[in-house]
Amino acid sequence: MSKRLVVALSGGVGGAKLALGLSLVLPADELLVVANTGDDFEHLGLSISPDIDTLTYALAGIDNPATGWGRRDETWSFMDSIGALGGEDWFRLGDRDLALHVERTRRLRLGQTLSEVTSDICRRLGIGVHVVPMSDDRVRTRVRVDAGWIDFQDYFVRQQCRPVVHGLAFDGVMLARPHADITAALRSGDVRAVIVCPSNPFISVEPILTIPGMRDAIKASGAPVVAVSPIIGGQAVKGPTAKMMRELGFEVSAAAVAARYGDLLDGYIVDHADADGVGNVGARVTIAKTLMKSLHDRETLARVTLGAADALVSQR
Repeated sequence: MSKRLVVALSGGVGGAKLALGLSLVLPADELLVVANTGDDFEHLGLSISPDIDTLTYALAGIDNPATGWGRRDETWSFMDSIGALGGEDWFRLGDRDLALHVERTRRLRLGQTLSEVTSDICRRLGIGVHVVPMSDDRVRTRVRVDAGWIDFQDYFVRQQCRPVVHGLAFDGVMLARPHADITAALRSGDVRAVIVCPSNPFISVEPILTIPGMRDAIKASGAPVVAVSPIIGGQAVKGPTAKMMRELGFEVSAAAVAARYGDLLDGYIVDHADADGVGNVGARVTIAKTLMKSLHDRETLARVTLGAADALVSQR
């Protein structure tokens, strides 16, 4: 009997696009999406989980197609009002989006875990796919810039990625535990593939893989691990990945991303633009169109990625 479960590791916009594609080609009970929570932070007294929310909105079909984050058909009365009062308005929370943060915060203060809140919100939004935080324990990504260590959202949103990045840290990660649903899935013997979505390898995927036991559990699952490169032709599709790689001393290339993941990878999906530069990545390379502009693109790349994973199994 063939193995069924696909475990996808995801950050925000790029990861959410492939996660949506996977949800379109797999039964809901055959997909587990692991969300990065290193970006989480507290703002205006609210608990914000940007990557979970981007995944949730994308899978529910209510994401903003223009930005890739936030909700479509959004209004901004709250932000206009708080700005007029002199409040912090650098992190834009739309009125519809705000409702989710208020409700999440209320439930967390009542003692629910982040995964419990996430699961129920997904259910209420009609999402059948299991979206689970990488951990219910607190992990916070920090960025070292010229002025010292700052919170990731300060760097990413308030300062618009302008400071030069000298280092990264994931506060709390060594005390964090992988969510029990993740470890149970990886130990089940029923994992068809582990897919690393095209998210920033440093700030979206690395927090997940740095949790003690996570990388070992993935390897021990026996499932093929296939990553999709977030770099196309030496550029990042979205976000600070390319800038960050340069500042941290890495070549901006699909090959450099594969090297960062190291021996975890069995397969690697790269765009046609990078076909000539990935000859020695140490994983079986598949060339495909990786830029996901349409729903069809998302679904097609999902099928290519699953096909690459299945081919690895058949060759063993």
